[in-house]
Amino acid sequence: MKFRPLLAVALGGLGAALLLSDPSWAQTATPQAAPPTPTPNKGDTAWMIVATAFVLMMSVPGLALFYGGLVRTKNMLSVLTQVFAIVCLVGLLWVFYGYSLAFTNGGGLTPFIGGLSKAFLRGVTPDSTAATFSNGVVIPEYVYMAFQMTFAMITPALIVGAFAERMRFSALMLFVTLWVTFVYFPIAHMVWYWAGPDAFGDAARALAAATDDAAKTAAQAKLDEVTADAGLIYQWGALDFAGGTVVHINAGIAGFVGCLLIGKRVGFGRDLLAPHSLTMTMIGASLLWVGWFGFNAGSNLEANGTTSLAMVNTFVATMAAALAWLFVEWGVKGKPSLLGMLSGAVAGLVAVTPASGYAGPMGSIVLGLVAGGVCFFFVSTVKNAFHYDDSLDVFGIHCIGGVIGALATGLLVDQALGGVGLPDYTTKPGELTVAAYSLGPALLAQVKAVLLTLVWSGIGSAILYKVVDLIVGLRVTVDEEREGLDLADHGERAYSY
Repeated sequence: MKFRPLLAVALGGLGAALLLSDPSWAQTATPQAAPPTPTPNKGDTAWMIVATAFVLMMSVPGLALFYGGLVRTKNMLSVLTQVFAIVCLVGLLWVFYGYSLAFTNGGGLTPFIGGLSKAFLRGVTPDSTAATFSNGVVIPEYVYMAFQMTFAMITPALIVGAFAERMRFSALMLFVTLWVTFVYFPIAHMVWYWAGPDAFGDAARALAAATDDAAKTAAQAKLDEVTADAGLIYQWGALDFAGGTVVHINAGIAGFVGCLLIGKRVGFGRDLLAPHSLTMTMIGASLLWVGWFGFNAGSNLEANGTTSLAMVNTFVATMAAALAWLFVEWGVKGKPSLLGMLSGAVAGLVAVTPASGYAGPMGSIVLGLVAGGVCFFFVSTVKNAFHYDDSLDVFGIHCIGGVIGALATGLLVDQALGGVGLPDYTTKPGELTVAAYSLGPALLAQVKAVLLTLVWSGIGSAILYKVVDLIVGLRVTVDEEREGLDLADHGERAYSY
């Protein structure tokens, strides 16, 4: 019986020899498995659902209470109604066609806008997925769609603060419908639409595996096609982690144009137009800060180390900006104010938004200190010098803070300054690595992104304001303004006592 082990060894060796001598046998015996289809991780999915709810909380009740406390008693209800109505309106427009225009390929118009292939959420199912920023990692597309929807909701709601207490409700609803369609959706597409990490990884892997000139040419053409399947600002290499350009500069400049075209409030510069409830504003600002963790940390689209970095940056930049504004105002005016500290906190949140996943914590602190001081200067000195009536300082905080943050992102992403470095998906196919950093090109890309956003939103908004004015009229009458929009527009009061 001792010969059996020897016989088994001999037969095994013969089988191995046959497999090695005939490649077709080997291929038949060990077929090459296709890479598995990525499936959503339950932890990533759960985090993104929470983040989506957090961003909704930023609008209602956060922004509504923040703005509502800053207006006079007779206009409190109108601001609450405007913000809530905008959230509902834009959410429906987003699922009807906004998501498709922002996050699909638009053919020849892809650098500027997407198409209608996913209008009315066509093709989006509980099983469809959306890419994150890691190769082989996805989340349910419904979750991604809803997360991006909350960004679309809050952006036009921010504009309300620039012309609060004097715009017709009907005009506002018409303007918002046009504005998100012709301004927000294209900007969101230009900044955030791209083919995804796996498309880059697959194309780069095919190029690396090509062995002859013809194969290399074809593989390079495919990589070029994937690179071109992106919005214009993304193609420039501009970085916007969570919406410095898309949300804050976009809304800030639109609000500024609106306050200039609509004109000043009755009694501006003569009557006391003080906030009626800084308590409400404090509650709203606090809800904004909490919700902003969904805004910034959620923009990583998964739960990992970069998510934690965005969380920390959202803490430290906000604290630094709040204290910077507080102490600068204390030095200039002689007293530290709650409103100043809250304004500084929002300025810090705005500034760190585009940098939250790219900068290091120390860089974010410096960014917050700069944003707090500079935004205070614009809200006080610049505003007083030019006498424009930006009711709730949308331009001075959101536009200026967004510009500071967008430009600083190109600098603070540098690993030498504690940043994470520029993302690179092609050098090591299928793996996210860090690209070589060069200050000039990085800053130039950010400058171009800022300028395009200012021009697109500024000019586009001016045209849309004029169109709305011709159709329904932008401004309430003087008598209605004096009575207050609560009664004039809505027939009810915020307070009945």
